[in-house]
Amino acid sequence: MLVRNVRIILPDRIAEESALLVEGDRITRILEGSTEQRAKTDSVIDLQGLTLFPGFIDVHIHGAVGVDTMEADARALLQVAEFLASQGVTAWLPTLVPGPANQYENAIQAIGDCLNRKDDEGARARILGVHYEGPFVNSEQCGALHREHFRTYDGAGKLDELPVIKNSSAVHMMTFAPEVEGGIDLARELTRRGWIASIGHTRADPNVLDQALAAGAQHMTHFMNAMTPLHHRTVGAVGWGLSRDEVTFDIIADGIHIDHLILQLVVRNKSARSVSLISDAIAAAGKGDGEYQIWGETIAVRNGRTQNAKGSIAGSVITMLNAVRMMLSLGFPQTEVARMASLNPARLLKIDNECGSIEEGKRADLVCVDEDLNVRATIIGGKLVEYR
Repeated sequence: MLVRNVRIILPDRIAEESALLVEGDRITRILEGSTEQRAKTDSVIDLQGLTLFPGFIDVHIHGAVGVDTMEADARALLQVAEFLASQGVTAWLPTLVPGPANQYENAIQAIGDCLNRKDDEGARARILGVHYEGPFVNSEQCGALHREHFRTYDGAGKLDELPVIKNSSAVHMMTFAPEVEGGIDLARELTRRGWIASIGHTRADPNVLDQALAAGAQHMTHFMNAMTPLHHRTVGAVGWGLSRDEVTFDIIADGIHIDHLILQLVVRNKSARSVSLISDAIAAAGKGDGEYQIWGETIAVRNGRTQNAKGSIAGSVITMLNAVRMMLSLGFPQTEVARMASLNPARLLKIDNECGSIEEGKRADLVCVDEDLNVRATIIGGKLVEYR
């Protein structure tokens, strides 16, 4: 397949009026500055000067279109995957909130069933694994999570209680608070098992955070939300994250969880090389304003803002496409936004050798947008999913 007449967002530059050749699920050639290449192809897609980004990767999403990852079966998860593909997401990590053991087991079974499917592969956003948001987090920074399901850590047996996906390619990520009982040992064990250990829902002081970093926790979840803030006499988790060059973080760029100016400030301070965009979307995403039964309670959505009965923000209803639009509106260059929406999440999950950027040899996971940032086409693993 030859994709021609398109602006291509490469890792370090924009290739105007260019083309790329896709063979199987891979990008085999990038033809910069050329729309009239002669190549043997089964098909030609002329994108008429539109812009091609690497497919977005969402590492923190609880659901969409009425589907909650804690309750979904495989069929429902695939419905979410179809919706995400229409929004430019080519890969995602279903995210689980703290809950009872049977819910975890059912959720992991459904995720595993999706990962093990071979039919219609490439027709939907790929499920990469699972993100456990908790349960080893601080009850004083619970956000919208339910405290009754929080746990402390007293050895590998505790981690063994959480079901894992029986697929060698599955990614496992956990958000944890290092100050909970056994938290540093947990960070070491997560790292030893090859899980991504991410700090969040935390009130840890810099000394404990440094210990967690040394134990392998190099990332922070939904930065600034559900963690102690920066104060001019108290560093807090936020100040610590900004002051450690080796620490990366993800952020909810919806203008609700974090003010627009603060978004600009923290991302510019950290640099686009160290920031990933996430949606933190809940089941109400894609459904519009209203009231929804999610996580055993009523969550209201008004003007795109979520709120539970306690008055707390309860996730978001944005997609990665909305986050991309936000960052572009704040003046960040397209190459930097592509890095935050695609390459950095891929690096976090340690899959950047195969996806996350438009480069020869990588998967053909691509999203094409018009000048108003509407998705016009999505290509996943070399297969055209959306075109309009």
